[in-house]
Amino acid sequence: MDWKIEDVKVIIPIGGEATRLRPLTVETSKAAVRLLNRPLIEYTILELARQGIKEFIFGVKGYVNYRSLFDLYKEGIGFSARYHIKPRVHFKYIPRAETVGNAHAVKIALDYYDIKEPSIVVQGDNLFKLDIKKVLDYHEQKNALMTIVLKKVENVEEFGVAELDKDMRIKRFVEKPKRREEAPSDLANTGIYILSPKIREIFDSQEIEEMIKLGKMDFGKDIIPYLIAKGYPVYGYITEDLWFDVGTPERYLEAMLTLLKTLSDEDMQGIRIDENRRIFVQGTSPDSRKRRLIIKRMYKKGSLKLEGNILIGRHCQIGSGTYIEDSAIDNFTIIGKNVRIVKSSVMDRVYIGDNAVIENSIIGRHVEIRSTSSKPTRIINSVIADDTVIGEGSEIINSKIYPHKHINAESKIFDTVLT
Repeated sequence: MDWKIEDVKVIIPIGGEATRLRPLTVETSKAAVRLLNRPLIEYTILELARQGIKEFIFGVKGYVNYRSLFDLYKEGIGFSARYHIKPRVHFKYIPRAETVGNAHAVKIALDYYDIKEPSIVVQGDNLFKLDIKKVLDYHEQKNALMTIVLKKVENVEEFGVAELDKDMRIKRFVEKPKRREEAPSDLANTGIYILSPKIREIFDSQEIEEMIKLGKMDFGKDIIPYLIAKGYPVYGYITEDLWFDVGTPERYLEAMLTLLKTLSDEDMQGIRIDENRRIFVQGTSPDSRKRRLIIKRMYKKGSLKLEGNILIGRHCQIGSGTYIEDSAIDNFTIIGKNVRIVKSSVMDRVYIGDNAVIENSIIGRHVEIRSTSSKPTRIINSVIADDTVIGEGSEIINSKIYPHKHINAESKIFDTVLT
């Protein structure tokens, strides 16, 4: 090969409205939704940047996606400084365009930046561990036009599914089979692709131009089946490493629990308050260290009970008698006395009143959960979006609350989507 790993470009198409992850994505790009106290996309970028990738191109469509990504990362200087990556990575963006699918965003990126090396395509709502050099070498050995990273799954109905021949070439691909028996295998499309530079010639063909006019430029639904039908060499690479499609609130919580168990101490970006347990409190400033010391003292005295794997962000305040288990608490969160938080994600700048119970739930940014000992609030199996106020004594079960809502005191909300 006549290219180096630092020559390879990563293209991240982020164009949809992420309806499956609503209400968290009503005003925020799915790539920027916070998970373990940082944007979701940051795990993907960091995984590849540490392996030598230097250029990331965001294939953004729409104001929410562009604003979320550009305001977070701009050209990449801050990201590189935060993770001590030298020479620094560069973030780029495709020009404003009304793309008609994730493959269309990739086509625009390839053309606009005149990419002549292999390119990697990853999705904005995926988490993975992967030796990308090994996949690139495999792609070269197979002389593939496209290599798709595949992962064995149980719920095949939720993914594109590939059938391979003996040489690992994909001979059939079914996008989200309606029934399990319609799936040709249990090998799911992870949304991680290696593309040969030759793909540009195909993307410039008259047939692809017609597909663009018809609005059919999704990799899974349109491009992969088209390439296979035309006889182009499309190969599968099976990974056994960690991979999550964080496309729904349920998968978000599953990913959170897995990362709490498995991320290295360095990637947790916090300090253990018990050397024998995975309980991390973040922050390096003098004020953060003071807050961590208070939490540590409460934990050692038993006035704060912490069980399982826990991440607590910077500048958090937690009242006595509180119980937290297998959860993430983001920066500047205030938690009252005798609160119970189990297998939940509490994002930044949240206020939780005394005696509240939060289980298997996601609490968005700047949410206020009013609760008292006489009128405790319960939130179970639910998602509360940003900047919402929940009145004291409320019960919210199996429900989704959209941003900026004000829920009256003692409300009972069951199996509801409140938009």
